[in-house]
Formats: sequence, C-alpha cells, structure tokens
Amino acid sequence: MIIALWVILVLLLVWISLSELPAGWDGHAPLPYLIALSPFAWIGITAVAIWSGCLREWPLMACAIVGLIASLLRKTAYYMNDLKTPNTGELIARKLAEKRESENLTISSNSAAVENLANGHFNVFTLNCRYGEANAHEIVNTVRTNDIAVLALQEMSPDLVTELHDAGLDDLLPFHQFGDPSSSDNGGFNGLWLRVEPAEQTPTGVPIPAADVPTVTLPVTSTFNITFASAHPKSPQRSCKDWSAGIIGLGALAKSANKDRDRNADDSCNNREIAVLMGDLNSSIVHPSFRELLASGFHDAALVEARGEHPTYPSWLKWPRIVIDHILFTDFMTASNVRAVFIDGTDHLGLTATLTIRDTRTQANAAARESWPSSLPPLPAKSRRKTAD
Repeated sequence: MIIALWVILVLLLVWISLSELPAGWDGHAPLPYLIALSPFAWIGITAVAIWSGCLREWPLMACAIVGLIASLLRKTAYYMNDLKTPNTGELIARKLAEKRESENLTISSNSAAVENLANGHFNVFTLNCRYGEANAHEIVNTVRTNDIAVLALQEMSPDLVTELHDAGLDDLLPFHQFGDPSSSDNGGFNGLWLRVEPAEQTPTGVPIPAADVPTVTLPVTSTFNITFASAHPKSPQRSCKDWSAGIIGLGALAKSANKDRDRNADDSCNNREIAVLMGDLNSSIVHPSFRELLASGFHDAALVEARGEHPTYPSWLKWPRIVIDHILFTDFMTASNVRAVFIDGTDHLGLTATLTIRDTRTQANAAARESWPSSLPPLPAKSRRKTAD
C-alpha cells in the first residue's frame, strides 16, 4: 500500500511539473490537455496526504504537503497581484487603495463612450460563440446592461452577424471589423464591435496559424492610441504545434505597442501605445506558451485584479471549469470588475471587465511569467525541422 501511494504521489508531482517546461515545448500531444487539467492535481495530492496521515507514514505525508503547496502556487496568482512584495502590510494597503479606486470609477449607464475613453475607463466583453450558435439577443442585452464599449467575438458565422444586427447591436456599437472568413478558420471567424470610430482597422492584425485576428486602433489623443484585437488560437486537437505557435505569436501585438512606446521615450499618459487582446486563447497560466505570451508584455485582467479565478469552460458545468478565455493588455492600464457571464447557445462563458488607463506601469505578476530564458528554442531541433517541412 505504501509503495502504491509513493508511486501515485510521484506521478502527480510529474503531472504538475509539466507546466514548468520551456515555452513551445508544450506543443506536443497530449501535453496541452494534461497541463490544462494540472490545476486539479491538488485533489489527488490531498487524498495521498490524508491517507498517509491515517497510516502514520510521516515522510510520505510531508512530501505530499510540499507537493500540495507546489500544486496551488500558480492558483494563488489569482488572489495576490504581486507575489514578490516583501511587505505584507504594504501589499494589503495597496490592495485597499486599488479597491477604493475601482469603486470610484463606476460608469454611469448614460455616459458617452468617447468621454469614457478620454476619462480613461471603459467596459469590454469577449465571448466564444461556438460555431455562431450563441444567443444574439443575450449578447446584445449584455452589451446594453453592462455599458460595453468594445465587444470581441470568436467563432462567428454570417448568420450570427445578421442575428446580432437584427437584435440591435449596430445601434449600440456602430463600428466593427471582422477577420476574413476562410476554410482554415477554427470554428468560425473573429470580430470586433466598437462605439468609437477607429482611426485604423485591419482583418489581420497579426498572422497566426488560426482564424484571422482583426484589430482596430482607437485614438485617445493625437499621440495616444489603443489597439484592440479579437483572437482565437487553434485548439490542441486541431494541431498542437499550431496551438502553441498561435498563442506565442500573439505576443507580436504587445511587442509592437512596446516598440512604439520606446520610440516615443515618454511615459506620460499623453504619449504612449496600449494593446488590448481579448478572446478564447485555449490556454492559461499553467501553460508555458501562455506565460510566454504574457512575458512579451501582456497582463491578464483577472491576475491584475487578483480577486479570484474566472473559469469560462465548459459553461454547462459549475465545476470543474478551466480558465481559457482572457482579457489581456499592455502597460499603463489596469482592470476591475472582471466577471464571467452566461450566454445561452455556447459552451463558453463570456468575460467582461472594466479597463482603466493609468499613469504608471502595470505591476507584473511573478507567478504568471515564463521562467526559462528566451534563448531556449521553442521546440527541440528535430521538431523544428519537421515544422519547417
């Protein structure tokens, strides 16, 4: 019995350690699936700890407790924004200040979107529409009741676009940009709707091996723009390599915003570029590829707010659900009021948040960063040759 428990514990520890592979190395089946489910390994480790305690096997119990702590470390990132803060009192004080700030930024339902953007805060909403089967009336109602200024949809169909128009979406968000539909789309094409007319827009803001990533750029001032993107990298079952490459490839949006910021060499709120990426990214912070995306310069809204996880898939289960839908943004922005919303007809929950422009750089979450040096190859040499072929 004791030997069996040791074997089970070792297997569970190997399971959670898969999330520490270098970015890109997780692009091999079945690693994306195993890593996605690794946040639930604590259940098995807890069972081993209790069982070993009942058998009075203290060394095994001690190892299980250490493994339990390790399995929960990344989950704590959703409750503590800065794991490197040495002063706990300072951290709590900052959290209380941020809470008061977010409470003071409540947006009135009749305020104009242009004024909201100029004042530095606005609401966004993202949803995977499951082959265009999401309920159009519920989407429009969510936009209306939550004062949404920017809507990002994935897995759309032409029929859904028509249904959204008939339901009155264009009256609320009159401007839009879609990705170009193609036979290689993974479940449908992506789209963006906005209240403010964009200065620039394109159906393909960044090339990844998946459905087009439409982007729009909104002018806040003459020297300050925000670029929004709606993305949906391929799921691992379509191609594990394309899944990883798509997630990592989206980092080009952050790098472009950072390049413009560095070129301006000015951190004032009137002279910078911000990128906001929303969508079903088929990954979370346990995936090395996703942490590489964050390392490119993005911050996750749920991690920044640090008030808990917001799992979005599958919608028909209350538990267990996993985190795969995200609202990401680059520096000089923060998030509040992050929450998951139910929309009938799709297997995903939607995700909404209030984004606020700030004068200081956004605090990075240490637990969400990729720990391997960027000089490591994304895949072993043999796999890279096969990909090139």
